[in-house]
Amino acid sequence: MFAVSFVPRTTPCRLTSAFLCHLSIPPHSPRLHHLHYQQQPPHLPSLSSQIRSFRKQIDMAAPPVMKQKAGGDSYEEALAALSSLITKRSRADKSNKGDRFELVFDYLKLLDLEEDMLKMKVIHVAGTKGKGSTCAFTESILRNYGFRTGLFTSPHLIDVRERFRLDGVDISEEKFLGYFWWCYNRLKERTNEEIPMPTYFRFLALLAFKIFAAEEVDAAILEVGLGGKFDATNAVQKPVVCGISSLGYDHMEILGDTLGKIAGEKAGIFKLGVPAFTVPQPDEAMRVLEEKASELDVSLEVVQPLTAKQLNGQKLGLDGEHQYFNARLAVSLASTWLQQIGKIEVPSMTQMSILPDKFIKGLATASLQGRAQVVPDQFIESRTSGDLVFYLDGAHSPESMEVCAKWFSSAVKGDNQSESSKHLVNGSSGSSHGKSSGEENCQQILLFNCMSVRDPNLLLPHLRNTCATHGVNFKKALFVPNMSVYHKVGTAADLPENDPQVDLSWQMTLQKVWESLVHSEREEDCGKSEVFTSLPMAIKWLRDSVHESSSGTRVQVLVTGSLHLVGDVLRLIRK
Repeated sequence: MFAVSFVPRTTPCRLTSAFLCHLSIPPHSPRLHHLHYQQQPPHLPSLSSQIRSFRKQIDMAAPPVMKQKAGGDSYEEALAALSSLITKRSRADKSNKGDRFELVFDYLKLLDLEEDMLKMKVIHVAGTKGKGSTCAFTESILRNYGFRTGLFTSPHLIDVRERFRLDGVDISEEKFLGYFWWCYNRLKERTNEEIPMPTYFRFLALLAFKIFAAEEVDAAILEVGLGGKFDATNAVQKPVVCGISSLGYDHMEILGDTLGKIAGEKAGIFKLGVPAFTVPQPDEAMRVLEEKASELDVSLEVVQPLTAKQLNGQKLGLDGEHQYFNARLAVSLASTWLQQIGKIEVPSMTQMSILPDKFIKGLATASLQGRAQVVPDQFIESRTSGDLVFYLDGAHSPESMEVCAKWFSSAVKGDNQSESSKHLVNGSSGSSHGKSSGEENCQQILLFNCMSVRDPNLLLPHLRNTCATHGVNFKKALFVPNMSVYHKVGTAADLPENDPQVDLSWQMTLQKVWESLVHSEREEDCGKSEVFTSLPMAIKWLRDSVHESSSGTRVQVLVTGSLHLVGDVLRLIRK
């Protein structure tokens, strides 16, 4: 029998007279305080093979040494190293279309993650709209059943750590730094010209795999970054179940210019014999999904939206009518995982008129920033906290723009009716024009930007016309450049207030499209748009407008067109 004692990582420990090893274990690892090998029968593997296996278990199971912010490897240095992996300076760069996807498997080997990937109990979700929401709902359900969860989503809005959730909470800075440098340094040491350092998103996916393996999550819920077939998350060879959320036109410069081509890329996550679920799709997309499923012996089930009755009076944690589809997809994904892995019997949807309590609680408490999110400005010095309210949704496709417009129209009407009720309670009366005082004193303003690969002639008409159909008309539209840049991962502290040399040609293009939409309206409604050189200047203008307005005026700002814009606004309006 021999014992293994753990010492700081810089000190070698002698296991046999002929074998030296360096163990990457923190001195206070809770799971590995006292490990002993008993003498083995002669037919078991040799001592040296046991040691090699043992070293790998230690290296993978224990969290890496956690770097301290005050040390050499600060959070800012980690973000700089991460930024160095970005090979494209903008989304409009079409150079990377899944090139050399096989490299992902080389990276898994370099990081000793191959075995862990085979053991990981993954729920894999692709789609154009709603895949992040579906993942958030699914994770919340499983967590409410008591399972340890890992959730990987993209993009992040404010901090890159948002992409990695453990048990529903963003990974801590300390843990992030430890895992980040473990992966980054190992890849730096082992990559070469033939196998270069992974690109930005591939590294983030590899980092997620490492985090979830080391943290020993029961369930790993992975949102596809782009497409499916050549996405880094598709390194998962045997997921428990797959989901495809609503499909539409997006990333066409990479995925193809028809719904059939796009569906074919998304269906690339299907695996032989692994069950899959989807929501109702356009006919062209559904045909392709069914064909791909048939080729791989995949049982593909189409689910219908949840009903209010099934939630037993509870509201979904994510707002908007479209979320009932995403929630229903999540219920099917979670049910399949619970039955196959959790060994928990879940009645079929046809057998229950009301969902189990843990499902309802999971759906009601799910959260995801930047999707149908309402945030009052927390910095404005005004009469009431509701004088300036931001309605944030990262919609950026024609279909999601329409969904966003319906949500915004419904949300502002609901909020205004609430305000009107307060006025009535306080003794004030409605106006003589048939509008309540709450509605009369509200102004809706659009704050918009989108990537230059998008077609504003498809996005803005959907947005404006749908809002108008539901009785909401924007008093003004503001167009701004994003603060964050595509080629750098940063924090709120390093975002510039204003760039005097900023190129506003794209914002001018967006303004022209908007002006063409309002051109046929009454003359006094024309020209009510403005391009600002920076987002902070637009926010300042909004705050000044509230200060200068008559008492009780409520400004409701819809922020949409880009999740990057939504994240930038959140940085500026939250304490």
